[in-house]
Amino acid sequence: MDISRKTDYALRMLAALVRDPSGVVSVRTAARENGVPYSFARSIQHDLAVAGIVENARGANGGMRLSVDPRQTTLLTLVEAVQGPVAISCCSNPAGDGEPCPKRPTCHFSPVWCNAELLLRAFFSSVTLHELVCEGRSPLFRGTFEVVGDEEARAAARLDRADAPGTPSVPEGDARA
Repeated sequence: MDISRKTDYALRMLAALVRDPSGVVSVRTAARENGVPYSFARSIQHDLAVAGIVENARGANGGMRLSVDPRQTTLLTLVEAVQGPVAISCCSNPAGDGEPCPKRPTCHFSPVWCNAELLLRAFFSSVTLHELVCEGRSPLFRGTFEVVGDEEARAAARLDRADAPGTPSVPEGDARA
């Protein structure tokens, strides 16, 4: 999985909104302060507005403002709002058609990719925008890994997905679990 340049820029622009005491930042200012080309910043602002992350503030001191609570909005939510579902392989949904890869049941590597995706989603969902920007906190994985049989790995991938559709399970010891 690659974090796109667009996502990187969007996160920087959102951080500027969280840091600004007024809560409103012009797109031009956010672009300039974060090294984002202005035309690209306008496109990002539009996409963030469509996703419901920001809203436009009109007037002399207009710009954009957050329309979500940064204390409740996870990094996973923001990344997926900009670049779509966090996925590291085509195993779970290769063409975006809702159907997993037909080779998944017999593939030796599918459990690895699917479980890695679950870990990445849990990692991104374990921290909020406020924690990252205002508190200077970042997630740190301190768990361990073990090699298990294919069936156990497949079962774990299915169980984690079934626990909370759309919400990744969080590694043991996380306060949000």
